[in-house]
Amino acid sequence: MSARPKGFSLIDSAESFAQAFNVSHETIHSLTRYADLLSHWQKTTNLVAPSTLPNIWSRHFADSAQLSALASNGRLWLDLGSGGGFPGLIVALLRKADSDFRMHLVESNQKKCAFLGQVVRATEAPVDIHAIRIEQLAEKAQSLRPDVISARALAPLPRLLELAEPFLRDQTKGLFLKGRETEAEIRTAQERWSFDVKLHPSLTADDAQTLEVSNLRRRPS
Repeated sequence: MSARPKGFSLIDSAESFAQAFNVSHETIHSLTRYADLLSHWQKTTNLVAPSTLPNIWSRHFADSAQLSALASNGRLWLDLGSGGGFPGLIVALLRKADSDFRMHLVESNQKKCAFLGQVVRATEAPVDIHAIRIEQLAEKAQSLRPDVISARALAPLPRLLELAEPFLRDQTKGLFLKGRETEAEIRTAQERWSFDVKLHPSLTADDAQTLEVSNLRRRPS
């Protein structure tokens, strides 16, 4: 793995985010609106860990935005367990100018879905929200064939692959943000699953990385 690029740890504002990711003023306006709504809703709804709120541009926005470059050709994107919108809603805002891009957010918590809905309306993000459990979506949305599946802080990798399996077609890529237990999670997952995996160093944390998973197959029991 390559070293983390210099400068990304210094993302602490809209200006530094814009410089790091080379995004438009319109995108920064949408993200700023997102940040304002998150701060407001956080007073009554637990969207993120309170201690991370002062570092939203790095801890949540930049951490999520780094996935976009890993699947720049992905047009239909499925984000599992979206919570406060990370990483899916951030990626959707970065890809808003792509006319054929669509993000599907899956979140079973109704309050969080209400928050996501308000952000989507305020920013006109190219997003569909599924207020349902992931397992239920897999049963009802057999025609949903995403190019990319993403998740952040949802579950250990063995469980995450189980949730993603119904949507991980031959050409689908999984992008999963993980922390310091990544190697152990991969070893455990390989006991039940066969898959190809690439590790991408995090742009925002030294002890984190993104797993790029493809060609998922369940091992014979």
